[in-house]
Amino acid sequence: MSQAPQLTELNGQDDVELLDVKVIYQGFFRMDEYRFKHRLFDGNWSAEIKREVFDRGHAVAVLPYDPVTDQVVLIEQIRIPALATTKLIWLLELVAGMIAPGESPCEVATRELFEETGLKAKQLYKVSSYLASPGGSTERFYFYWAQVDASQASGIHGLEAENEDIRVRVLTRQHALDLLEQGLVDNAATVIGLQWLALNQHKLTSI
Repeated sequence: MSQAPQLTELNGQDDVELLDVKVIYQGFFRMDEYRFKHRLFDGNWSAEIKREVFDRGHAVAVLPYDPVTDQVVLIEQIRIPALATTKLIWLLELVAGMIAPGESPCEVATRELFEETGLKAKQLYKVSSYLASPGGSTERFYFYWAQVDASQASGIHGLEAENEDIRVRVLTRQHALDLLEQGLVDNAATVIGLQWLALNQHKLTSI
């Protein structure tokens, strides 16, 4: 009986040879072209590969949750890129915002929570960070949950200078999870946030 080939464990920069990186578009966002080779699982090296990589910076996502009333605070706003794939263009979302140079993720989480909901967190907890779409973008999300008083959440928010028109939606946790199951939550950060809440809510009631 022949043995299966021994596979190489690949998990480091030593397994990538970066040949060149150049900017091919610079506007509000940036597009870079990478040329590289990488070690294969069989131990050999790949041919030269060329990839375009979207560099839009990094972002923060915040799940405002009230463990006393078991309610989540989501926001609703128009997202024009959604027109390309769905009729749902006013999306239910977590609070989120881009990290500007010199800002920490925690600072952005605090700022965006107030700008988009009018709320201040009793406590802010970092959960994790993750790549949003690693096949083509460098963007990393830093995910927090904020302990809030949901009874204080209402109204329309956002920065006029950024053309934001954001409506606050206060939902029971179960209602939010029902919308998730029905496919009415249609963006990755919010799906991840609500799924995390479904798995961890029992730990939050004791906070």
